[in-house]
Amino acid sequence: RDTTTSSLVSPPDPVVMNPLLHRSLRRHSSRTAPLLAIGLAALSACGVLIATSRRSTNFDALERGMGSVSSSQRSAFTTMIPNAGYVQRRQSSSSSSHTSRCNKMESAKRAVVSVLAQAPQHDLLLRAARGEKTERTPVWLFRQAGRHLPEYNQYKKDTNKNFLQLLDDPKDVAEVTMQPLRRYDVDAAILFSDILVVPEALDINVDMPGGKGILVTNPIQGPEDVAKIDVSSPRKLVEDRLSHVLAALPEIKNSLKKENRDIPLIGFSAAPFTLMFYMVGGNTRFNQTMGEQWFQQYPEACDELLGKLSDVIVEYMSLQVEKGADLLQLFEAMGSYISEPNFKKFEMKHLTNIASRLKEKHPDVPLMVFARGAQYANSDLQLAGYDVVTLDTEADRKVEVERLEAEKGQAPIGRRVTLQGNFDPKLLQEGTPETVQAAVKEMLEEFGPQSLIANLGEGLSGKEDPVLVKAFVDAIHATSEEMNAKAATAATAAA
Repeated sequence: RDTTTSSLVSPPDPVVMNPLLHRSLRRHSSRTAPLLAIGLAALSACGVLIATSRRSTNFDALERGMGSVSSSQRSAFTTMIPNAGYVQRRQSSSSSSHTSRCNKMESAKRAVVSVLAQAPQHDLLLRAARGEKTERTPVWLFRQAGRHLPEYNQYKKDTNKNFLQLLDDPKDVAEVTMQPLRRYDVDAAILFSDILVVPEALDINVDMPGGKGILVTNPIQGPEDVAKIDVSSPRKLVEDRLSHVLAALPEIKNSLKKENRDIPLIGFSAAPFTLMFYMVGGNTRFNQTMGEQWFQQYPEACDELLGKLSDVIVEYMSLQVEKGADLLQLFEAMGSYISEPNFKKFEMKHLTNIASRLKEKHPDVPLMVFARGAQYANSDLQLAGYDVVTLDTEADRKVEVERLEAEKGQAPIGRRVTLQGNFDPKLLQEGTPETVQAAVKEMLEEFGPQSLIANLGEGLSGKEDPVLVKAFVDAIHATSEEMNAKAATAATAAA
């Protein structure tokens, strides 16, 4: 508005200089982010370019904010901009800079619409991962897809493919990912893949002969082999060598929409030491000390290898987000095979580095981590900036809750981490639905139903009874809803 005449005037370019909104969005809270994002996105959709006082267009902040928009807000926003894909260009003299701005506007609007299209409608697990209050405890399962399901074993027979062959076809991956969702009311899907696809991308040969565990047929022999590993362009390496994995994510997203199971999709990777353990010839049935031997004999090469693997992991997980993953899970599956001193000396800094870099790239994508067999690291993982920390079957629930609660003031996320776990899958092999329900009640009473993602303390082995697995999932929902209702009644009575 022209302050001298009180009349509206047209700016020379469709630019809104609003550093205050920009700074607010960058420091957004979970409540303000959706509102700020909708405001900025609506301006963009109307043909207005959002810029900072430094004259740099901040579309990344816009897209980050849209990540936390609720389903109801998304619906309202979509109504506001039915023609969001259309850019109205003024007919005045067109300069190259103006054309560039228009192109950026169009890109920004595509990004907003893309985020709206991909965000899951049923976001219970996402809200729990962010520490928000939930009406019930969300649940999913480590290895929820795979060999414990009769339909998975039948699918392998029908396709005449083994596990590794299924991973090569995105359509097979999508089908197997969807199978447990048709049987169980879980609150997330997880990409059906394997932790060792990253070493395979680095020309490490992986074999899985029955009864012998995972075998690497050409393990790294010494520092000279580490030096030969080229990760100078980790993003390109992932795009070239793991394109089949990345292609599966949009397939899964499409399947979720088609089958009306619009829940979050979890992407994942193994952590650096877990990959290193196998790459140097480690095996859970023999050569169990190979990783520790390397730390003793080749400490500098170990650090170099863990650093290179971290670079690949960051790009691999980042590309999964770009292809549709809503959360990320990092698995330190071989935590039992590294000593606490070596974990803290070698591995922890790389886990911190991974969290920091992924948060920089995707600040609104929750990061989950599982240091199985290395639960002493949970406090450090909270300090590293992860949103969710997983307890294994050996962890003492009450002790971990109290310890992490006491240390939450130092957490970069500004709260205590959400906990995940830690039901013993052995209870799903034998027993009755009633015994499972009793164990679920005990677990929820020790954890509390809030700031929790119910899961297992280790992955399904293939021996579990699907009837008992279903009883576990259903009991988590029913019991947590009952506990929340009682807490609400008590709070009302106290008020």
